[in-house]
Amino acid sequence: MSAPGSTLGGHGLRTPPERPAWRRALDARIDRWMADPGLYRWAVANPITRWLTQRRADQLFEVMAGFVHSQVLLACVRLRLLETVATSPRTLDELSAACGVPASSLERLLRSAVAVRLLAARGGGRYGLGPLGRPVAADAGLRNMIEHNAVLYEDLRDPLALMHGGSEAAMNAYWPYAQSVDPQTLGNWAPDKVALYSELMASSQRFLIDELLAAYPFADHGCVMDVGGGKGAWITALARHAPGLQLKLFDLPPVAELARAHLAQGGLADRVHVHGGSFTADALPRGADLVTLLRVAHDHPDHVVQALLAAVHEALPVGGTLLLAEPMAEADGEPATADAYYHFYLLAMGAGRLRTPEELMRLMAQAGFTHLEQVPNPMPLHGRILLGRKSAGLPVESGSSREKSVNLN
Repeated sequence: MSAPGSTLGGHGLRTPPERPAWRRALDARIDRWMADPGLYRWAVANPITRWLTQRRADQLFEVMAGFVHSQVLLACVRLRLLETVATSPRTLDELSAACGVPASSLERLLRSAVAVRLLAARGGGRYGLGPLGRPVAADAGLRNMIEHNAVLYEDLRDPLALMHGGSEAAMNAYWPYAQSVDPQTLGNWAPDKVALYSELMASSQRFLIDELLAAYPFADHGCVMDVGGGKGAWITALARHAPGLQLKLFDLPPVAELARAHLAQGGLADRVHVHGGSFTADALPRGADLVTLLRVAHDHPDHVVQALLAAVHEALPVGGTLLLAEPMAEADGEPATADAYYHFYLLAMGAGRLRTPEELMRLMAQAGFTHLEQVPNPMPLHGRILLGRKSAGLPVESGSSREKSVNLN
């Protein structure tokens, strides 16, 4: 799975092999040359190289202006601009009256939103939805996540302070389970805080849920248990997708109470068995032949993930399957733009980190899982999917569609 000649460093990220001395010297010379102001002036003046220079300048400006763009998006969400123009395009004066913002200030926001394609000019001085504004207007969960990112922006006001120790980060306080919480104190969590983060988890899972249902044949199993299942958004979707499945949900006791109420409202109280407990202290319930971990591992440090995977392996029967789905680093062999977001989000959260598929599969293998594979899914931005089987005592199925050769070195 690793690129030829590359290795995985101590944090699971790919480390290219050491370059020979002549190549390092050449790299240093190229770096000095590319940073020379005279080269920039020559490249801008040259019609052949001008397009490349302009493109690089645009890319750098996008990085520099990224925070402003995120604040334009946040302002549009807080003013409900995108939902307002989704019904029909509106003029500046109409939007000013609807939002209660002076037209002179709002015009700057509207033009900025057009520039980043959240809005589009529709003629006659009216503004409508742009291509990037349409999914935001359509999805309440996405809007909730954009609003939630304001907590991250506060923590990132001083990125160096965050890097030196994020124990005081607002994001760390937002997710109480990310802290080193004694299982005996779980009942002391404020109910409103538990409800707040559980609702965000539920509303932001929709895209990943759609990916999972399209990518994997869940109806082939008899009983599915979701560990860290929150209020039960995933289990509810799975119950409707595969009516023949038996279902279980395991989460911390205060979250399990919310799940019971949510599932009862959906008419699933008799269909889903909810178990409260801590996977760091309690054994997982048995009886499921498939266990799902959705966006759980990246919230926790390695030793907790290793203990969790071992507990899942212990709870599964021989032949049982683990499905792990979450955002992953360098999943196509190279860092992606989304990696930067998740690296710093999890740093502010204070406990977990973004891992590569190879590192996660190595942790799964150490817990005893075999037949490891990555399942293709159409929109991996929302999460990659890994599978592993508890196959102790079973021979490898030659030619099986689930048999994969995975290089974890």
